[in-house]
Amino acid sequence: MKKKLKLRLTVFFAVVLAVSISCSSVPRDTGDIIHLRSLVEKEMAVAVREAGRGNYETALALLRECKRRAVLVDDMALMVRCGLSLGNVLLTLGQFDEAFAEWEEAVALAQRQGDRELLSVSRIFQARGKLVSGSVSAQTVLDEVTREAANLRTDRLFIAFSWQVRGLALRELRSYREAEDAFKRSLDIHEKERYLENASFDWYTIASVRSLAGNTSGALQALESAIILDRRVENSWGLAANWRAVGDVHRRAGNNSEAIEAYQRSGAIFTAMGNEREVAEISRRIDELF
Repeated sequence: MKKKLKLRLTVFFAVVLAVSISCSSVPRDTGDIIHLRSLVEKEMAVAVREAGRGNYETALALLRECKRRAVLVDDMALMVRCGLSLGNVLLTLGQFDEAFAEWEEAVALAQRQGDRELLSVSRIFQARGKLVSGSVSAQTVLDEVTREAANLRTDRLFIAFSWQVRGLALRELRSYREAEDAFKRSLDIHEKERYLENASFDWYTIASVRSLAGNTSGALQALESAIILDRRVENSWGLAANWRAVGDVHRRAGNNSEAIEAYQRSGAIFTAMGNEREVAEISRRIDELF
């Protein structure tokens, strides 16, 4: 579950960033011609949806075009946001050097822009990437994110994002109670703001922490909450990942029949999505239980 958590975490942060853009960064109607900026905002949302469905190459192409158009209108803040999302997808594809190059550029542009909050968010993206890649310790990431989070004051979704990264670092440090508390801080924001897909992911991460702490029933309850939310928003990737996680929790607890049933439900969703790679992985897990 740990490896899959990191994969879904990467996709989730792309979703957080895109939602923040759609809520707080869409240009207001001033009478000016803002066609390209509006187009970038819309295409970024499409790219995030494609990433959420596992279509990373499509998302990558869309985000590169978004960044090119942001350059065309000389909008540094928009270039930063495009670069952060682009870095996410590159990280998911295992292209670490390219991902960090995007984040380094985002940091430099945010500094030139003089946007302290966007600068801190960019640095938190970098820190999270270092944690996922294993290039620095979880404690180093925790310290950096805690420091940068002090500059996040206006965008509630960026604040939730920082709590998620802190939760992941604490999870790596095996500080399970503190990790769950951090994830719940993110959950509280997403529930209040009615971002149900994001709240579903919060429950997913809470389930991971509880499972690692040996709390099987608590992990399954958290995953049930995640599944309920993903059904409401028709998030197929989230549903498949949640059922796979249910299988992992049952397998760890020695409940093989329950694990197989959960894996089969996950595999059915991945099959309907046309995701052959994930279907093969589910089949491998089922075979290991026979």
